[in-house]
Amino acid sequence: MIRNPYLQLAEVPAAPGEPLRFHQGLPEYRPTPLHALPQVAADLGLAQVLLKDESSRLGLTSFKALGASWAIERALREWPRTKTLLAASAGNHGLAVARAAAARGIDCRIYLPAAAAPARAERIAATGARLVRVAGDYDAAVAAAEACAGADSVLIADVSADPDARTPRWVVDGYSTLFAELASQLAGPVDLVLVPAGVGSLAAAAVRWAAHQDVSPDVIAVEPDTAACVAAALTAGHPVRVPTPGTTMSGLDCGTASAAAWPILRAGLTGAVQVSDAQVHRAMRDLADWGLAIGDCGAAPLAALRELTGLRELTGLRELTGLRELTGLRRLAGLGAGGCVLLVATEGVTDPDSYRAAVSPRDREPCADQQE
Repeated sequence: MIRNPYLQLAEVPAAPGEPLRFHQGLPEYRPTPLHALPQVAADLGLAQVLLKDESSRLGLTSFKALGASWAIERALREWPRTKTLLAASAGNHGLAVARAAAARGIDCRIYLPAAAAPARAERIAATGARLVRVAGDYDAAVAAAEACAGADSVLIADVSADPDARTPRWVVDGYSTLFAELASQLAGPVDLVLVPAGVGSLAAAAVRWAAHQDVSPDVIAVEPDTAACVAAALTAGHPVRVPTPGTTMSGLDCGTASAAAWPILRAGLTGAVQVSDAQVHRAMRDLADWGLAIGDCGAAPLAALRELTGLRELTGLRELTGLRELTGLRRLAGLGAGGCVLLVATEGVTDPDSYRAAVSPRDREPCADQQE
């Protein structure tokens, strides 16, 4: 977890208003709910913890429908003779692109990394999209999709090594709808936003929103401890590739931050927190107990909030240096008794088998009064 010491919020442009109007015109559009988590607030000594629930967005189970639908709209305006839409994905983005392509009657091809869950692949295939399995990780799938883009085949990418690539920037613009909805949902200012970060596109949208609030909250990216590419970029000063040995947070299993999102992240992201699969599974179980079916990536911000406030499981304990960094970032974000924290829960149940395994009662630790 790295603090950005060069915050320049004035460099962050405001989000365009057109994506919200576009989404509001879609038949399935409904603002996603904002839930209060009073038990979490009480446990952590905070005034309020809120969760933006993206488990049902435009008929899908993740926020990705926002970025994909708007990027496709913009791409087809720009290149109206497009015959095929391409995308690389671990699941959610690919499904969103495939579904939007099917609705428009356009051919679609989705490139999946080798470790993509069968359940996610099946949902994509059910839209009529063609699947291409790539012998490698997410970055390899991205490279394969980029290589096949052409005059009539447009890549709807949410990541790019090219800072001027247009479709990744349109994806970030599409995500602005999620935060625009908060204007009518929040009763007051937010002090801290915790947002999952794969390649950093959603985190960039969060930074953009925060930078233009009357009182700008800190924005902290949440990553798997096995795929912390945003933290690596903050450390290096530019996107770098990190190894990705694997995580159940498949949508966050990304090796390189997007160069298209990087200028916004560099200007306004406060820092990044890494969490383990075990910490996230605990958060998923708790959310399930409260009636919220949230997947691994969506539960990561709750795990990160516990990490920041010092309530870590033994599997999440870090070396002394890491603990000092956590303390510093917590102090920087101003977490305290009057604090309001916003968690962005990016997905619902996208892989039923994996979800059941994570929240299964047999995996739960016994309550104190049940321990021998």
